[in-house]
Amino acid sequence: MSGTGPAVSEDGASRAFELLAEPVRRWIWQQGWSELRDVQEQAIPAILAGGDVILAARTAAGKTEAAFLPLLSRILPKLDGGRPGFTVLYVSPLKALINDQFRRLESLLEACDLPLHRWHGDVSAEAKRKARERPQGVVLITPESLEATLVRRGADAGRLFGSLDAVVIDELHAFIGTERGRQLQSILSRIEAGTGRDRIDRIGLSATLGDMHLAREALRPGDATSVELVESTEGGADLLLQIRGYERPSRPETPQGLLPPPSSAGPVADRSKISLMSVREADADPGPSIAVEAVARHLFEVLRGRRNLLFAGSRQNVEVYTDRLRLLSEEARLPNEFFAHHGNLARAEREAVETRLREDGRPTTAVATTTLELGIDIGDVESVAQIGPGWSVSSLRQRLGRSGRRKGKPSILRVYVPEIAFGPTLHPADRLRLNLMQAVAMVELLLRRWCEPPRVEGLHLSTLIHQTLALIAQTGGLRPDTAWQVLCQRGPFRNIDRASFVKVLRAIARPEAALIEMSPDGLLMLGRVGERLVAGYEFYAVFQTPEEYRVVVVGGKPLGTMPLNATLAPGQTIIFNGRRWRLETIDARAKVLLVRPTTAALPPRFGGEGAGVHDEVVAVMRQCLAGTHTPTFLDPGARALLEQARGAFQGYGLDGTSIVTVGRDCLIFPWVGGPKLETLALALLMRHFQASPTWHMIEVKDCSAENLRAVLSEMASSPPPDGEELALAATKQLREKYDQYLTEPLLAKVVAVERLEAHAIPAIARSIFEPL
Repeated sequence: MSGTGPAVSEDGASRAFELLAEPVRRWIWQQGWSELRDVQEQAIPAILAGGDVILAARTAAGKTEAAFLPLLSRILPKLDGGRPGFTVLYVSPLKALINDQFRRLESLLEACDLPLHRWHGDVSAEAKRKARERPQGVVLITPESLEATLVRRGADAGRLFGSLDAVVIDELHAFIGTERGRQLQSILSRIEAGTGRDRIDRIGLSATLGDMHLAREALRPGDATSVELVESTEGGADLLLQIRGYERPSRPETPQGLLPPPSSAGPVADRSKISLMSVREADADPGPSIAVEAVARHLFEVLRGRRNLLFAGSRQNVEVYTDRLRLLSEEARLPNEFFAHHGNLARAEREAVETRLREDGRPTTAVATTTLELGIDIGDVESVAQIGPGWSVSSLRQRLGRSGRRKGKPSILRVYVPEIAFGPTLHPADRLRLNLMQAVAMVELLLRRWCEPPRVEGLHLSTLIHQTLALIAQTGGLRPDTAWQVLCQRGPFRNIDRASFVKVLRAIARPEAALIEMSPDGLLMLGRVGERLVAGYEFYAVFQTPEEYRVVVVGGKPLGTMPLNATLAPGQTIIFNGRRWRLETIDARAKVLLVRPTTAALPPRFGGEGAGVHDEVVAVMRQCLAGTHTPTFLDPGARALLEQARGAFQGYGLDGTSIVTVGRDCLIFPWVGGPKLETLALALLMRHFQASPTWHMIEVKDCSAENLRAVLSEMASSPPPDGEELALAATKQLREKYDQYLTEPLLAKVVAVERLEAHAIPAIARSIFEPL
């Protein structure tokens, strides 16, 4: 291949290009490509050789073609025209991504004279019927549609999938460590078992992967070492980034209860006279609208006339900022170019925004939640903006990768962080500017090319129940030992031994569960409730959105609803509608939180995006608070907030201790991530302290620092507490879809393994006494 052809290397030719089948090479020439991308050059020989492969490269690096160019090249010589069955499965977490990839691959499959099928909930039944009757070529499918095919037409598994050459899993990182990821692993194992195949090649694609061993294990459970990694060395665009800080006025101050600022006298703040703010005063808070106005005006200034993504956080924020930016456009007598994009919008509305970004030359900014975070094709985006620190570094990296895709153009990221203005009633947590510190830590870790490793040690018993029901429906009934072999011994539930599997079967066979029953000849069959569940369309998805809990005051007055994601226990404090409430009981089945007002003072007024962050993020936050270096990516407003935060950190003595006394209460800043924070709070609760995890701290009511230090010292020198005992103290345990069918001991085991870190308690307690 000459220098004007694709993928010119140092010797004037591309070896990878020459390995491709003739129809594939012809298609590349027709696209006018002058070269192959780095990930494509590496992937072609690796995939042609066979085996499991992970392709890791930045967004827009050409990973889809890197997988399909060699896959089609190795498939074409094998086709005999008579044997039915799909040859490649492409599995995506999003229907919208499937629609994008269909447009992207259509001409390539046409050039190879192979059918290309879309298969998800929005595709017509007729199109699916035709694909089932003549299964050929490539099918683009969601895990749920794949599950539905196996459950409804298990007898056809051999005919549909017996000729599979490979399975491509897009956005692999989105599946790792999740219930949906475990379901997909199990489905692929069931396909191999159902077609009599020992192994079908798996190709994983991702732009955001941390621990590569975990990624390999996720792709091929139990045989991670056999997975080949192709990691692109192609550098990304130059990066321009800025964190912008804003102060918004605090709520009106009450005449009682002033909260003194920290001082060099020590980590004490007297708030014994602070009274609860009334609901009317909380509703009168003018701060957020002022902050929105300042942020919106800067966004309007830097985004208008360009193509951008603005990640606003919640759906409510999306609507607020979209509305304000539209009004600013009207005031300037300019056409509106700011459009909302979130899951509550109709599909046609979302697709209109995506199409405008991808195909329309007019300036467009999509104001989104997380809906545009994954690899949906929206064309070239000039910049990305974000309100608040976000939830994870991997998410931030994924978002940043959406810009700077044109050669010679930089990636641009702006993060906007509003904080409460300093005042005498400001809570210590707000004085530490923890939203800003979290944003700084995440950007620092992004620049170090670090991202969160997924939690992969979960039992996933809810999904195991689902897969047991699905396997019974697929096969029409099977023996318990066979089910264990398919799902656990050779499937992804390898941490479930026979005895534990039997406990799960007994739990779901109880009369009150009635999911399964045993036939006279010893086969597992669907029970009365199991049949009803499997027959419903909603059965095919294992994930569920966080359910809203009704918050009710003792005596019957309803306050509203809130999602409950934390591991809480009675006696702890929650913050709702600007007030503190003592949690009396949690009814997980009725989805009710019964609360009563506490005598505590004003709550911190943080943005609330600290829950669930990784230990490393919190560690970098602490380092930044204790340090003197000012990152160059901070604007003057953010630099001023950083100086305030460092002053508070020193004033409260947090460089030498992790405990701050506030009137009759104490605050603990253990500087650990969400799971460890919740575990420590539960461990203190078991020792009769009123300990509540809130944001990056634990609040302990009616407690002296001396007593708290004594018990923490004892915990530091004692063996770790029993995780399952801690889990039993946490009333809110029904989090996953089928948790309600587990027994209490099984639920406690799940919580202990998946949501708590009891083993870390002694080390956390010791760190509280260790100065920086």
